[in-house]
Amino acid sequence: MKPANPDPLAQLTEIRAIMERSSRFLSLSGLSGVGAGVVALAGVAAGHFYLQSHYPDGYLRLMQSSVQERRAALPFLLLLAGTMIGLALLVAFYFTQRRTHHDGQKLWAAPGRRLAVALAVPLVAGGLFCLRLYVGGDAAMVVPGLMVFYGLALLNASKYTLDEIRWLGLTQIGLGLLCMLLPGWGLIFFALGFGLGHIGYGLVMYNRYERPGTARKPVVSS
Repeated sequence: MKPANPDPLAQLTEIRAIMERSSRFLSLSGLSGVGAGVVALAGVAAGHFYLQSHYPDGYLRLMQSSVQERRAALPFLLLLAGTMIGLALLVAFYFTQRRTHHDGQKLWAAPGRRLAVALAVPLVAGGLFCLRLYVGGDAAMVVPGLMVFYGLALLNASKYTLDEIRWLGLTQIGLGLLCMLLPGWGLIFFALGFGLGHIGYGLVMYNRYERPGTARKPVVSS
């Protein structure tokens, strides 16, 4: 008997899936999101205690202070931001490198490079824009700006990685826009978006794709 002809539609679907996996970085670890969220919460706590010890009303007073007062706090804030970014990158590198090794992929192959560039361009532009806001006259918009630009970076990067990144990006944008209406709650929104948002996303991704016994292959859409 002749073997049954393979289903052309099934073949096309499999070819498309292979092409998607070769063009997207699908080994992003959910635990890196959890780690980044913990770093963000620790940074918010450090920033809150610093501001409370230097200003009567903490964050709100800093947002309403003069340019000279804000510039006096800038070295600490830049150091804090640099430390948070550095620690978050180290955590992300460790867990993602561990997962790429498990999946038999390379971290810095073409999909990983495209993902890094897609993230970096909006993040760098947004960081410089928000720095100008801080030293200028609209410091209350710094946290909303950071969240909106970060959300846009995630949306841009979602073309090169897991589709769920898109929803995290939309969440960040939504929180950033809401924070524009409540600028005095900037630290709370920062903790919600960069802290709890990352932790929640990371746990969902870990349970969906990495947890032993429940993990399944990532699904990508066009």
